[in-house]
Amino acid sequence: MSLHFMASEVFPLVAPDELEVGIRILFSLVLGACVGLERQWRAGLAGLRTNALVSVGAALFVVMGAYAFNPDGSADPTRVAAQVVSGIGFLGAGVMIREGLNIRGLNTAATLWCSAAIGCLAGTGMYFIAITGTALIVLANIFLRPLGRAVNRRSGRQPAAAQSTIDPSSFAFEVMTNDKAEPRVRALLLQTLSRPEYHLKSVTTSHTKQGNVALLAELNSTHLDPAPLERAVSRLTLDPKVTSARWWLDETEKEDDEDEF
Repeated sequence: MSLHFMASEVFPLVAPDELEVGIRILFSLVLGACVGLERQWRAGLAGLRTNALVSVGAALFVVMGAYAFNPDGSADPTRVAAQVVSGIGFLGAGVMIREGLNIRGLNTAATLWCSAAIGCLAGTGMYFIAITGTALIVLANIFLRPLGRAVNRRSGRQPAAAQSTIDPSSFAFEVMTNDKAEPRVRALLLQTLSRPEYHLKSVTTSHTKQGNVALLAELNSTHLDPAPLERAVSRLTLDPKVTSARWWLDETEKEDDEDEF
């Protein structure tokens, strides 16, 4: 017994075409929510609601392309689907954030793009492919994450020392210099902190009452060994224009990555 026939028995007053469209939209909502649930759990930039809405929106556009202008449903929905693929790029760009030398949200943007694809599949009635795609997207986000970290460690991009001693935290790194040497010391600071284990968020400049210039760098790191920061302090203090350098845990800068758009 087909899904369409079963639904017709439950809702006999609804026209078959309208009932089929309703089932497709409902499928897109459920499958988009399944993808978004993993992102919500991981505190991604786009969570449960965002992925569900993207999937439903894509399905609605595809259904519109198939039924809005041709009563017999013989229109080509792939034209609208192609525009969905292009249009979702703007939403994906909105969740990608540049933090210093790093880019955050790229995986979330890719997941949104996949949610749009799931919505398009559900909108065209390809239920099995949509369910299979949803399962693969969720599994990829869950199981490829530790695999990627393992590859980074093996390739030297994430040293084994990065797994020790300190929980994921925000750090502040301060360097004191004079006004004339500020551009050169800033460049030296950026060069010193340009490491894979650092996620540099910002570098700000302020003037002290003594006439010195304070360069304050804010950065995030996951399971960071403090030894690299100590080496960075030692390297910077070797410069004759640097009067002092220090770092500390910044407990006030813990951020919540979840931001529903």
